[in-house]
Amino acid sequence: MAPYQHPIEAESFRIILSELGQHDFDANQLPVVLRVIHATADFDFKQTLRFSPGAVEAGIAALRDGCHVVTDVKMVAAGISQGFVRQLGGSVLAVIDSNPEIARLAKVHGTTRSTMGMRMNKDRLQGAVVAIGNAPTALLELIRLVQEEGVRPGLIVGAPVGFVSAVESKDALTRLDVPYITALGRKGGTPVAVAIVNALLRLALS
Repeated sequence: MAPYQHPIEAESFRIILSELGQHDFDANQLPVVLRVIHATADFDFKQTLRFSPGAVEAGIAALRDGCHVVTDVKMVAAGISQGFVRQLGGSVLAVIDSNPEIARLAKVHGTTRSTMGMRMNKDRLQGAVVAIGNAPTALLELIRLVQEEGVRPGLIVGAPVGFVSAVESKDALTRLDVPYITALGRKGGTPVAVAIVNALLRLALS
């Protein structure tokens, strides 16, 4: 059964769709785009959202298999519909908060907590939906793990926001041979990453 949609939300989506105009999104991509615009009130995402071939389908399949949903920070984890994740047999983990040793080891190695969190949760990334909305360094470390250590997530949602390394990390993601959804440029953030995952969860439960 498809998740319930409140009438106000349904009307918001109707307005967004009416203003979206012509587009090339397919039937699975469009709900993701609409939910991102709904979360941000920003139609620029019509131009900047990018989907690798079969990305939405890969994310749905991973979620239906009860995969981990791994995030860079607690804010992203908190926004994800954890009840939907549990219905599908999965769990949500924010790597930055997954181990009390992360902050100490990040300092020892001269890196960020999000980078160290990704590194220390390498095994949990296999087959997972990995959602990054805050830390470009987390996305860059994930890309390194894929390229150098054989990590293979089910889907990468790479949407970090900012002025330092955000653009570069997302550009690098588009060259990776792993299913991905990203938002090119500086824009992104927790609301975008959360909206993408929640849209995928609703598709997985429909």
